Amino acid sequence: MSELPGWLTILNSEVEACRLCPRLVEHRETVASVKRRAYLEWDYWCKPVPGFGDPNARVLILGLAPGAHGSNRTGRPFTGDASGYFMYPVLHRTGFANQPTGTHRGDGLELMDAYITAVARCAPPQNKPTPGELANCAPFLDREIAGLTNVRVVVALGRIGFEAYLNHLIRLRVIPNKRAYPFRHGATYAMPNGKTLLASYHPSNQNTNTGRLTEAMFTEIFRKAARLVNEGAKVDGGTAGTTR
Repeated sequence: MSELPGWLTILNSEVEACRLCPRLVEHRETVASVKRRAYLEWDYWCKPVPGFGDPNARVLILGLAPGAHGSNRTGRPFTGDASGYFMYPVLHRTGFANQPTGTHRGDGLELMDAYITAVARCAPPQNKPTPGELANCAPFLDREIAGLTNVRVVVALGRIGFEAYLNHLIRLRVIPNKRAYPFRHGATYAMPNGKTLLASYHPSNQNTNTGRLTEAMFTEIFRKAARLVNEGAKVDGGTAGTTR
C-alpha cells in the first residue's frame, strides 16, 4: 500500500496516543494484560485504533468501535474477530478488498476505493461507549472525514455509526437535526453535502448469528455502494426501500 498522506500520518499518531477516556484506557489495558487463552502469545496493540484503507477512497465505512480481542489485539479495524471474518469476504467479493481475509497488520490486505474507521477508537466494555466517550473521539472523526476528500458514499454500520455521521453533519451545520433520517437496514439518503448515506446493520455476532444480518444482505449493501460511486446514482431526497 502506498505511503499515507502527511495529514493522515499526523492524525493517526494523535489517535494512537490518546488517553482522554479513563474508563476505556483501563479496559483496553486490562484486556491486553489478561488476554484470551487463544491469544496468549500475542503482544496486544492496546492503543486506540486508527482508520485503515485507501486515502483516496470514494466509500467510507463507519463502524462502532474496536473489538476487545479483535482490533484492540491487532491494531487494525475489523481484524481478528468475527465481524471482520464476516465483512472482509464481502468487501473482496464486491471489489473493495484485494483478499477475503484479514488476520493481522502486515497480512497483505489492502482496500481499494474504501476506507474504514470507527466512531470510538478504543474497545469499550460490552461494546458500549458512553456519549462522553463518543464526544471525545468526534474531533478525530471530523478531521478524518475532512481529509478524505473523495468520499461520495458513507456506509454506516449500525445505529450508533449512522447517528455519529449525522451528528458530524450537524456539527458542520449541513443538517439541523436527525429527524429526517431514521435508521433502518438498506436506507439510503442523499445528503445536502452531496454525499450518500447508506445504512446497514452492524456485522456483529449478535446480528449475524441470529440471521438479522445475512451475507446476502450485507453483500447487497456494498454492491449498492459500488453502484452509487460508479454511476453517480442518488436517491431523491430520502430513502430507498429496505434491502434484503
